[in-house]
Amino acid sequence: MSDPTPDALLGPADVRELAAALGVRPTKQRGQNFVIDANTVRRIVRTAEVRADDVVVEVGPGLGSLTLALLEVADRVTAVEIDDVLAAALPATIAARMPGRAERFALVHSDAMQVRELPGPAPTALVANLPYNVAVPVLLHMLDTFPSIERTLVMVQAEVADRLAAAPGNKVYGVPSVKAGWYAEVKRAGAIGRNVFWPAPNVDSGLVSLVRRAEPLATTASKAEVFAVVDAAFAQRRKTLRAALAGWAGSAAAAEAALVAAGISPQARGESLTVQEFARIAEHKSAARPHEEPVQQ
Repeated sequence: MSDPTPDALLGPADVRELAAALGVRPTKQRGQNFVIDANTVRRIVRTAEVRADDVVVEVGPGLGSLTLALLEVADRVTAVEIDDVLAAALPATIAARMPGRAERFALVHSDAMQVRELPGPAPTALVANLPYNVAVPVLLHMLDTFPSIERTLVMVQAEVADRLAAAPGNKVYGVPSVKAGWYAEVKRAGAIGRNVFWPAPNVDSGLVSLVRRAEPLATTASKAEVFAVVDAAFAQRRKTLRAALAGWAGSAAAAEAALVAAGISPQARGESLTVQEFARIAEHKSAARPHEEPVQQ
């Protein structure tokens, strides 16, 4: 395995030259902000604790800044890119700048939300600079679809990073926090300045680390049942759980019964509950109606 050349990573001039050659202008619609700083992408790879035996999946590789940094370290990198022009160009960029590692790179030209399988060995890590407008659904989809992913590091808008990593009781704790917590231990892992991007965004970015739980949450409720409770609780987050879960349970009285059975105050609000407590609520609804047929949509 040959070592990458010292100038293999993309700098500001390289990114602009590549974009100009391809006729690419970053679009707000897809949240495209290309990283132009080699030190930043190497920092991301270090923070992600990418190892030599890792199979990394990257979502939204763009022109390849982070992809190249991942290929310096990981065993294999599979990039998922939705943009036609960027997807077509990336393999040539890898081959030109890291010819000795090109055989360890694979490209999937697809919307990440539609990806159900990846070529090669199962991924062990997810590392990505996610567009802010799709960051949470893409992250949750990838964690759900690929249970082999043990470690994740995503760069997202700072506000999204705060929401993902928030603990119960925090004012920004909500649906993303709880659903990410279903899969993993989540924490903030650093901040990224605006000047490392082209074009420079008008928001700050943050790194979020997710380490998959060694054991799934101990619950008899399914993920779908737990997430239904979470969605209902935060759809009316200013209301007490007794009121917020009335539609989910069938009535306020039924919601109160499920809450009491789960050992949770009916006067509590969703923002105070852990993912384990949401799971307990879901268990008590499903246990109370074991023979209920699902409503046909």
